[in-house]
Amino acid sequence: MKASINGVPHLSIGDGWWAEAYSGQNGWLIDGRSESTDHAAVDAADAESLYHLLETDVVPRFYQRDARGISTRWLDTVRQAMLSVGPRFSARRMVREYAEAMYGPALRAVARAGSR
Repeated sequence: MKASINGVPHLSIGDGWWAEAYSGQNGWLIDGRSESTDHAAVDAADAESLYHLLETDVVPRFYQRDARGISTRWLDTVRQAMLSVGPRFSARRMVREYAEAMYGPALRAVARAGSR
Protein backbone atom coordinates (compact mmCIF):
# COMPACT_ATOMS: atom_id res chain seq x y z
CA MET A 1 0.00 0.00 0.00
CA LYS A 2 2.72 2.49 0.97
CA ALA A 3 4.55 1.78 -2.26
CA SER A 4 1.51 2.64 -4.39
CA ILE A 5 0.96 5.85 -2.46
CA ASN A 6 4.51 6.76 -3.50
CA GLY A 7 3.87 5.91 -7.14
CA VAL A 8 4.86 2.27 -7.39
CA PRO A 9 2.34 0.34 -9.48
CA HIS A 10 1.12 -2.80 -7.73
CA LEU A 11 0.91 -6.28 -9.22
CA SER A 12 -0.77 -8.86 -7.03
CA ILE A 13 -3.56 -11.37 -6.64
CA GLY A 14 -6.96 -9.94 -5.77
CA ASP A 15 -7.01 -10.34 -2.02
CA GLY A 16 -6.56 -8.01 0.92
CA TRP A 17 -6.38 -4.30 0.19
CA TRP A 18 -5.67 -4.85 -3.52
CA ALA A 19 -9.15 -6.33 -4.00
CA GLU A 20 -10.52 -2.91 -3.02
CA ALA A 21 -7.88 -0.73 -4.63
CA TYR A 22 -7.42 -2.27 -8.08
CA SER A 23 -9.01 -0.12 -10.78
CA GLY A 24 -7.52 -1.58 -13.95
CA GLN A 25 -5.42 1.57 -14.41
CA ASN A 26 -3.34 1.70 -11.23
CA GLY A 27 -1.51 -1.62 -11.51
CA TRP A 28 -2.20 -5.22 -12.43
CA LEU A 29 -4.32 -8.02 -11.04
CA ILE A 30 -3.03 -11.59 -11.19
CA ASP A 31 -6.15 -13.59 -11.87
CA GLY A 32 -5.47 -17.22 -12.67
CA ARG A 33 -9.22 -17.87 -12.62
CA SER A 34 -8.80 -21.28 -11.11
CA GLU A 35 -11.84 -22.68 -9.32
CA SER A 36 -9.83 -25.66 -8.13
CA THR A 37 -9.32 -26.56 -4.48
CA ASP A 38 -5.94 -28.03 -5.44
CA HIS A 39 -3.33 -25.50 -4.27
CA ALA A 40 -0.86 -26.61 -6.94
CA ALA A 41 -3.41 -25.98 -9.69
CA VAL A 42 -4.24 -22.54 -8.28
CA ASP A 43 -0.54 -21.69 -8.04
CA ALA A 44 0.04 -22.85 -11.62
CA ALA A 45 -2.87 -20.76 -12.92
CA ASP A 46 -1.66 -17.69 -11.00
CA ALA A 47 1.89 -18.21 -12.30
CA GLU A 48 0.62 -18.42 -15.88
CA SER A 49 -1.40 -15.24 -15.36
CA LEU A 50 1.63 -13.47 -13.84
CA TYR A 51 3.93 -14.43 -16.71
CA HIS A 52 1.31 -13.37 -19.24
CA LEU A 53 0.89 -9.97 -17.56
CA LEU A 54 4.64 -9.42 -17.39
CA GLU A 55 5.16 -10.38 -21.02
CA THR A 56 2.20 -8.62 -22.59
CA ASP A 57 1.69 -5.50 -20.46
CA VAL A 58 4.05 -4.74 -17.55
CA VAL A 59 7.42 -5.05 -19.30
CA PRO A 60 6.32 -3.48 -22.61
CA ARG A 61 4.65 -0.62 -20.73
CA PHE A 62 7.86 0.08 -18.79
CA TYR A 63 10.21 -0.09 -21.76
CA GLN A 64 8.04 1.67 -24.37
CA ARG A 65 9.52 5.17 -24.61
CA ASP A 66 8.58 8.29 -26.50
CA ALA A 67 11.01 10.42 -28.55
CA ARG A 68 12.33 12.00 -25.34
CA GLY A 69 13.01 8.60 -23.78
CA ILE A 70 10.12 8.88 -21.33
CA SER A 71 7.89 5.91 -20.61
CA THR A 72 4.59 7.78 -20.76
CA ARG A 73 2.35 4.71 -20.41
CA TRP A 74 4.29 3.63 -17.29
CA LEU A 75 3.99 7.13 -15.86
CA ASP A 76 0.23 7.03 -16.48
CA THR A 77 0.08 3.89 -14.30
CA VAL A 78 2.29 5.56 -11.66
CA ARG A 79 -0.01 8.59 -11.54
CA GLN A 80 -3.11 6.42 -11.27
CA ALA A 81 -1.52 4.47 -8.39
CA MET A 82 -0.89 7.70 -6.47
CA LEU A 83 -4.28 9.23 -7.30
CA SER A 84 -6.38 6.18 -6.52
CA VAL A 85 -4.59 4.56 -3.58
CA GLY A 86 -3.55 7.53 -1.42
CA PRO A 87 -6.97 8.98 -0.69
CA ARG A 88 -8.63 5.60 -0.06
CA PHE A 89 -5.99 4.08 2.19
CA SER A 90 -4.71 6.95 4.29
CA ALA A 91 -4.73 7.48 8.04
CA ARG A 92 -6.77 10.65 7.42
CA ARG A 93 -9.55 8.65 5.77
CA MET A 94 -9.44 6.04 8.51
CA VAL A 95 -9.74 8.62 11.30
CA ARG A 96 -12.56 10.43 9.45
CA GLU A 97 -14.47 7.17 9.00
CA TYR A 98 -14.04 6.23 12.66
CA ALA A 99 -15.21 9.69 13.73
CA GLU A 100 -18.23 9.68 11.43
CA ALA A 101 -19.28 6.05 11.77
CA MET A 102 -18.36 5.21 15.34
CA TYR A 103 -17.29 8.06 17.62
CA GLY A 104 -19.92 10.53 16.43
CA PRO A 105 -22.87 8.16 16.89
CA ALA A 106 -21.49 6.97 20.24
CA LEU A 107 -21.11 10.55 21.45
CA ARG A 108 -24.64 11.43 20.33
CA ALA A 109 -26.00 8.34 22.11
CA VAL A 110 -24.23 9.34 25.31
CA ALA A 111 -25.55 12.90 24.97
CA ARG A 112 -29.12 11.63 24.46
CA ALA A 113 -28.82 9.32 27.47
CA GLY A 114 -27.50 12.18 29.61
CA SER A 115 -30.37 14.48 28.66
CA ARG A 116 -33.02 12.07 29.92
